[in-house]
Amino acid sequence: MCCQKVEKKSKEKENISLGENEIQLPKMECQNKCENCQKKQDERERKALKKIALPLSLLLISSFTSFAQETSSTSKTFWDDPINSPMFPIYLVGTFVVITIILTLIVAFVMLRVLNVFIQNAAKEKAQRTGIVYTPAASWWSKFWDRANVLVPLEEEKNIELDHNYDGIKELDNHLPPWWKGLFYGSIVFALIYMGVYHLTDTLPLSLQEYQNEITKAEDDLRILKASQPAEVVDEKTLLFTKDATIIGRGKLVFMSSNCGSCHRADGGGNSIGPNLTDEYWLHGGEIGNVFSTIKNGVVEKAMPAWGKVMSQKDVRDVAFYVMSLQGSNPPNAKSPQGTLFKQRLDSLRLDTLKIAANRK
Repeated sequence: MCCQKVEKKSKEKENISLGENEIQLPKMECQNKCENCQKKQDERERKALKKIALPLSLLLISSFTSFAQETSSTSKTFWDDPINSPMFPIYLVGTFVVITIILTLIVAFVMLRVLNVFIQNAAKEKAQRTGIVYTPAASWWSKFWDRANVLVPLEEEKNIELDHNYDGIKELDNHLPPWWKGLFYGSIVFALIYMGVYHLTDTLPLSLQEYQNEITKAEDDLRILKASQPAEVVDEKTLLFTKDATIIGRGKLVFMSSNCGSCHRADGGGNSIGPNLTDEYWLHGGEIGNVFSTIKNGVVEKAMPAWGKVMSQKDVRDVAFYVMSLQGSNPPNAKSPQGTLFKQRLDSLRLDTLKIAANRK
């Protein structure tokens, strides 16, 4: 026999349960812990761990999957409702861990400073007992600073004195700090790389080329936008005026926002620059097509801008309708008539209005 075993009970076993799985391990073990029995025991434990790990893995995977489905099914972000967010516990624990690390670093720094004070005091006492003059050791920061600046100790400055003497002020032959020379040499390397990349090989565009590329891209985007939103085309030859309140209202807004009142007054009565728009006298024709053309193309000799360059044809039409609607409003202190008298043909106007109404139906 390789070992002596305690007498087993026939059917007494220790049960380890996890959900619906049940794992059975022998209750009695080898007393002498021989090698063979130890291997068997390790094998049994590995099997038990595998049976336990499998359900746990499935549980973790299913929980992760359900969490991912829940996250993808909602469009809310963490900041929309941080308290009820499933990520809140993770962020909370992460914040706690970060705060703990910071506090630990602060405590460690303070402890190091305290320990350094104790070490210095012990060194001072030892120097006093031995009769040696105490010289504090340089800190790592002072060592780094001296090395970065190539500082010469005060007691050794006589070795680097030059013969120059200006009113008792002596000059020292100090070298440039290594960090300064490193920046200088680094700028030379950067200049060579910049010259090669931007000027010799044209690998990357210069500022002017970047600007031109942005302009080209903006023009392409504008063309795509205009293609997706075709502008309304108005034929001034077949354009008919009707007292459409919607069109006239939009035209009034454009009239006011485009600063047309600076030349024609807000009520259309005219001033020293622009003519009166409320009487029956017109400089360039009183038909709706004439008014539309005048607004669209402008009148250079009269300093009338071509609004068709900055307005859509729809806005020009709306303004023309608003101008036509001002006929007969007779604002106070209106400008004297200019141009040729033009009488609207009411019969034709009513007929045009009926045609438009019929077409809309």
